[in-house]
Amino acid sequence: MDKEKRDKLFDQAKDWVLEAGKNIREKINDPLQIDTKSNPNDLVTAMDKETEEFFANHIKQKYPGHSILSEEGFGDELDSLGGIVWIIDPIDGTMNFVHQKRNFAISVAIYEEGVGEIGLIYDVMADNMYQAKRGEGAYKNDVLLSQMDRNKQFEEAVFGLNHFWLCENRLVEEKRMQQFVKDIRGTRTYGSAALEFAFVAEGVMDGYLSMNLAPWDVAAGIVLVNETGGVTTNIDGTELNMLDKDSVLTCNPAIQDRLLNSYIKHGRK
Repeated sequence: MDKEKRDKLFDQAKDWVLEAGKNIREKINDPLQIDTKSNPNDLVTAMDKETEEFFANHIKQKYPGHSILSEEGFGDELDSLGGIVWIIDPIDGTMNFVHQKRNFAISVAIYEEGVGEIGLIYDVMADNMYQAKRGEGAYKNDVLLSQMDRNKQFEEAVFGLNHFWLCENRLVEEKRMQQFVKDIRGTRTYGSAALEFAFVAEGVMDGYLSMNLAPWDVAAGIVLVNETGGVTTNIDGTELNMLDKDSVLTCNPAIQDRLLNSYIKHGRK
């Protein structure tokens, strides 16, 4: 994608994200209509659907040749990321939205031929926009984010961990992961994969690990992390499946090999 085209798409996408965020803030205290999806803890609200429909309608009207990959049913059935694809999570962190009314984000990415060109993660209630265009760095609002420290010491790392999936899946050995937690400086859980990716890009955390995320959870974050020198793979250390759910590891490259080889690959069940 050439720079002029990318800049125009970025400006339009950012305007829509800000408009959608403003609508959410204005309605944050309205009564909630809450449903469940795959299990009682997999929540979806009318606001999730309203926000995704807002993006889908605007994209289809202005860019009819573009495709949409999204969470709540307003996207397209895709078997590839060919062409230009908008990957959207209207509210990432719905449980936080319902219970806390904070710590959730709008996540919008634009990919062309499978390459992440634009990433936007908007922390709605804090009014912080994490944004990136491929090859131009990543920003929090208007402040350029620093490149990751390639000399980062493993023992000084702070990691985001999705504890629910670590406890419930059979992809890793729990005792080895417990040792990982002991060996690093600390762990955090924020309840929004998009925000956790943004925090890795910002340097608030050095990595984030989860065992079952969808493309819309990670697409924008990958662009941000790439632009700050980070790396994102699945827990095998290979390329993510961007059309289906997958395990996800995003982190500073200085700690990736040790994490994969000492705590995950050697502890697989």
